[in-house]
Amino acid sequence: MSDFRRVDIGEQRPAAYKDLIALSSEVDKAAAAAGPDPLLVELLRIRTSQVNGCAFRLRMHTRDAPRKGESADRIAVLPGWEETGYFSETDRAALRLTGAIARVPDGHVSDEGFSAAAAVLTADRVSAVAWLATVMNAFDRVAITSRYSVSS
Repeated sequence: MSDFRRVDIGEQRPAAYKDLIALSSEVDKAAAAAGPDPLLVELLRIRTSQVNGCAFRLRMHTRDAPRKGESADRIAVLPGWEETGYFSETDRAALRLTGAIARVPDGHVSDEGFSAAAAVLTADRVSAVAWLATVMNAFDRVAITSRYSVSS
């Protein structure tokens, strides 16, 4: 066994982490202006962290979502969102695009996937969803790389 210790990259470069938080704040403002339901925004955050396998951010956002009014049922079925009737056409378009952005290793966001989202969402909403997923991917990767602790 080694004395290996994981570096908390957010603490190691606090200015960079502060900039990521500022970017997140700007994205939140853009999302609010674009009009997706604030509950959908929380679900998109949760879904991104589910795809990325980021327990730290999952715990954070699954605690935040009910406080903001999201139902336990929608949170519970989120991994199988395509198989349920809980989500509107707008929700589905946003969830599909978010999943495609989070799954970059599976390939780029396809033209078909992007155009399907654009057929339902306004350009402002497509942009808001894409930026939300992008920022969440960054936060997930900071937490995963630094091995942020998750315990009861």
